Amino acid sequence: MTFATASLTPIFTNCLIASRIWTPNWRNGFVSPVTLLHTLASSRSRLLKNKNQYQDLVFSSCSRGFSCQSTALSDVNSPSHTVSSNGHLMYGRLLPCPLQNSPPRVEHLVVTKEGPVLDYISKALDLPPLYVEDLIQFGAVYYALVCPKPPPTATAEQIKVYEEVTDPSVLRKRTSIKGKTVREAQKTFRITRADEIVETGTYLRVHVHPKRFPRCYEIDWKSRIIAVTDDYVILDKPAGTSVGGTTDNIEESCATFATRALGFSAPLQTTHQIDNCTEGCVVLARSKEYCSVFHGKIREKKVKKLYLALAAAPVPFGILTHYMRPINMAPRLVSEDFVKGWYLCQLEVLECKKVAWPRSEIESTYNIEDCGWPLKDFAYECQINLLTGRTHQIRAQLAACSAPVVGDAMYMPAAIAEMVSPGSNPLGKNKKKYTNENDKSLAIDEWIAQHGKEPSVAIGLQACQISWDDGEHCYEARSPWWR
Repeated sequence: MTFATASLTPIFTNCLIASRIWTPNWRNGFVSPVTLLHTLASSRSRLLKNKNQYQDLVFSSCSRGFSCQSTALSDVNSPSHTVSSNGHLMYGRLLPCPLQNSPPRVEHLVVTKEGPVLDYISKALDLPPLYVEDLIQFGAVYYALVCPKPPPTATAEQIKVYEEVTDPSVLRKRTSIKGKTVREAQKTFRITRADEIVETGTYLRVHVHPKRFPRCYEIDWKSRIIAVTDDYVILDKPAGTSVGGTTDNIEESCATFATRALGFSAPLQTTHQIDNCTEGCVVLARSKEYCSVFHGKIREKKVKKLYLALAAAPVPFGILTHYMRPINMAPRLVSEDFVKGWYLCQLEVLECKKVAWPRSEIESTYNIEDCGWPLKDFAYECQINLLTGRTHQIRAQLAACSAPVVGDAMYMPAAIAEMVSPGSNPLGKNKKKYTNENDKSLAIDEWIAQHGKEPSVAIGLQACQISWDDGEHCYEARSPWWR
């Protein structure tokens, strides 16, 4: 089936300060319900009326209200952009990679006339064609045969457009969706070629500012290969990179760069994830078949993962048990007490030895962030057997034990806040008693606000060893950055 766009109607213009929007099939490890989503009503005529004055609204959320700031449309500019003598924007490519990520921006369009996808996204959003071509290569453009239902924050104008393009009398005329339920037709998929054609009524989601990973271009990827077999590749993943890419960027990923470094014609497949800020062993499958095999081993608990964590304080030996809130969004909240419906998190601390805090030049080399920990003479290197594999599990559990990972700009500020004000964590050891759920909910919101942002490059965490089939296959990473 082919897809394309001729005239495109922008119906939802979103700037997200979150990892997910309302669109179905949101891919990646950060899949989560929407919490910070706001829409800006726009039409094609207004969008094109004055491109130099067009602005996105960037919203930030707090418990009681919203504030906004504006960023100009010209923020697609990179160091490769110049302005010609006639004032038109001249565009190179998405490379070179910017050192800083642009504010998130997601555009939602509905095709009003069949045509080529690249041409009409470019026209509808007033973006350079080469930029749109790169967005497609990065995997930042999605389509659905039928527009998904807009969020509660949609304007009357946006809802009107949605109702028009999803009216049963309109859908009955579209042969491409015959035999499909509306829900099936609303599933989103990546557009993979710039010359694809999308028909009238097709929904498009364009991630105008993909999350970038400049560190990919600094790595000697061949030196990070631990082993190559007929079925898989073991990579010592560098910190500051994504294993398999993000929702809006599958180009700048470990799988892509390792594939190229090894000269493989078939792309390597992601079998499991570790955080972008974590380094160490990951298994990349050489075929879809082995990818399924390895997933089976994970489900059957035949895969064992050992981690080295550089904690800011000593960690008790033995099994640590917490329960993680089942909301797929950072920060991940954990409780020592059982909470119905929350996920069990267990890790086993095998060793914990006192070591010197990393030297300032080492921290600078790896962009380790100074999170304000008061005692920096010593750190504690812990060997951890991960018994359950939840996102951010080690980071969240160690922080809950007042021993956050060194450089963890997300969880260390919260651990410091709990030290300064015992009881501020409504899920911690010193938690207060709440008379009603509303008070507890407000306390949780305030606790979330004590957390920081995701680290930019590295933290003191390494997946130091991975093994499966009772040790028949066992691989170790190089020494961690702090040694």
